[in-house]
Parts: sequence; structure tokens; C-alpha cells
Amino acid sequence: MGLLLLLGVFALCVIIGLPVAFALGIAALAAFFHEGLPLLIVFQRIVAGINVYSLMAIPFFIFAGELMFHGGIAIRLVRFAQNAVGAVRGGLGIVNVFSSMLFGGISGSAIADISALGSILIPVMKDKGYDADYAVNVTVTSSIAGIIIPPSHNMIIYALATGGAVSISKLFLAGVVPGILMCMCLAVAAYVIAVKRGYPAEKFPGWTVLVLSFFSAIPGLLTAVIIVGGVLSGVFTATESGAFGALYAFLVTILVYRSITWSNFKVAVVSAVRTTSMVMILIACAGAFAYMLTFFRVPKLTIDFLTGLTENPILILLMINGVLLLLGMIMDMAALILICTPIFLPIMNTLGIDPLQFGMILLVNLGLGLCTPPVGSCLFVGCAVGKLPMEKAIRTIWPFYLAIFVALMLITFVPAISLTLPRLIG
Repeated sequence: MGLLLLLGVFALCVIIGLPVAFALGIAALAAFFHEGLPLLIVFQRIVAGINVYSLMAIPFFIFAGELMFHGGIAIRLVRFAQNAVGAVRGGLGIVNVFSSMLFGGISGSAIADISALGSILIPVMKDKGYDADYAVNVTVTSSIAGIIIPPSHNMIIYALATGGAVSISKLFLAGVVPGILMCMCLAVAAYVIAVKRGYPAEKFPGWTVLVLSFFSAIPGLLTAVIIVGGVLSGVFTATESGAFGALYAFLVTILVYRSITWSNFKVAVVSAVRTTSMVMILIACAGAFAYMLTFFRVPKLTIDFLTGLTENPILILLMINGVLLLLGMIMDMAALILICTPIFLPIMNTLGIDPLQFGMILLVNLGLGLCTPPVGSCLFVGCAVGKLPMEKAIRTIWPFYLAIFVALMLITFVPAISLTLPRLIG
């Protein structure tokens, strides 16, 4: 009865439109009252959820991404990508994917990717004769590269949710190959559709222009190198690396590019504070909710249910992927990471799946959910930026869904994709 109350109150709160963080907190509180547990435990779990030193890296990562967004980094990355791969048929679609891979590795945010790159590339693609649905779909689906390619604050949340079973540095390494693989699959889809629709190819600007655009993009690209390299080398902790990366991003936009204004800086600060506050409130309330899930033995019940249906590990993995994808379509990503990890990670352990690999499976699934209705925030933002009705985008987005699904299946059933780099370098 207590579990039904927990899930029922949560579902009701979401249906009536309460923010997910408040829905998690209210549902946990209702379950605590029902079970007669001391309310002191509620507040202990809420405080314990955010009283983690490594979580201090999240505001720094978010602030660095906002500085990159508002400080002119995105346009230089787009220019370099366009000079590098724009000469291919339908090259602007591939440029879009390539730019997302570069910018995602700096911002760590899918929404920031769409806001920054979409506002630049979607109008250009329309002017060059690309259909609006194609421009929006490429932008939306490639934006989730920021979730997988390090540094990503969602990886830090996952590391927290595992209870210390994985290190952040190894998670960063584990995300490199899956992120590049997914972008390659999306680039193939973008090329095939571009050829089918007869989109034009851009003129190659010459090696001199390409090299100059590369050097212009280097200061921005070094942000990701500093953040990730600092963690991997052991010079910085994740928090220290994030702080140094934010400072470096600030200095680059002020002293090197000189492209950020005082008004843009204020916008970046306010946006970073707002996003950080949302994430932290969500983590705090999810801590209490996850405690009640464990109290009601949901992880064990889930294991028993899945193994009762089948003992075939392939089928169990497919079912878990399906559940994660469905949940990702209707709920916030950070909340799902905190809720699903303690439920499904024990199952993965019984199947012999490394927590690093499961992290990549989880992030790709939930990233795909961000691009799908009814609550796909990336899809909504992309359609708003591209001024395209969502129903038009949905009709033609399926080849890009298929590309991500192919990458997801490879990540799920080929462990080496996620584990080779952590084992070689970690």
C-alpha cells in the first residue's frame, strides 16, 4: 500500500502540472507519513542528497557552458565545422552534427547546444535551401551529444546515484567513444536524407581558411581539454576542474575573443543560477524519493519481476532499454537518473554489466527521450528556435531516431565501446 501511495501521489502531482522536483518531495513526504517514519529522516535524506562535495562541480560546468553560449564560442565552432565538412552533399546537416559534438563537449548541455547552435545554423540551413523540418530534426537529435560527450553534469549526477560505484573520471572516458559513435550514426542519417532530398553541397573554402578557422576555435575547445584533462590527470578534482574551466571560459570570452558584453554576462549568470537551482532542488527531493523506493524494496521487486519473465540477458537488456526510453519521454532526465539508477543498477550487476556501460546506456536512452514527445524538452526548444510546428518535425524525425537507436544497441551489446578507454587510461 505504501508503494502504491508513493507512486500514486507522484503521478498525480505530475499530471496536475507540478514541477517534477516538488512531485518527488510531496510523494516522499506522503509515504513517510503513511509508514509512520520520523519526519527528521525526510530532511536528513533531502540534505544528504545535496551534501556531496562532487556536486559542487555542477554549477561550475553549467556556468562555463553559459559563458560559452553567450561569449561567441559557438559561432567559431560552427565556422570551423562548416569549413571542414561543409563541402559534402548536404554538408550543413553534417556540420550541424559535428558542431554539436564539439560544442557538447564544452557545454555539457543539450538545451544549451540547441539554443546556441540552433539559433545560428537553422536560419543558415533554411537560406541555403534546406527544409525546416530537416534543419530542426538534425539540431534536436544531435544536441544530446552534450549529455554523453564529457564533461557532462549528468554524468556527475549518475556517479552520485551509484553511491560511489563509479568514478567521474572513468565516466568521462567512457562517454567519449559512445558520443562519437552516436554522432557518426546521425551524420550518416543526415547525409542519406540530404542526398535523397537533393540538398546542395557547399564550396570548400581552401586549406588556409580551414586552418585559420581551426586556430580561431582552439581557445574555446581548450575549455573541454582543461576540464576533462584536469580530472583524468589527477591534477584537479571534478569540482576544482569545473571551477578552473569556468574561470578559463570567462578569461577567453573577455580577453581572447572579446565578444561578451556586460548584459550578456548578466544573462549567463542568471541562467546558470536558475539552472543550478533547479538541478539541486531536484537532486535533494529525489534523494528522499529514492530512499522510499529502497525502503519498499523496489530494486529487489524489479529484479524478481524481470527474471520471472525471462532469464535471457538479451531480452532483459531490451526490456530495460524500453522502460528507460518510455520514462525518458515523460519525465525530467536528472530525476530519472536518480530514480532509475538504484533500481536497475543491481539488475545490471547480476547480468555482469559494468556500471560504466550502464551509465552510457542510461544516458543515451534518456537523451533520446528528450527528443521525443510528449515532454521532450529538446524537441520543444528546437521547434521554437526553428519556428516549426512540432507535428511537422515529428513526421520526418524517425530516421534520426533510428540512427540513435542503432548507436544505443551497439553500446548495449558491445561493452568495449564504453569500457576500452577507461581500462586503457583510467
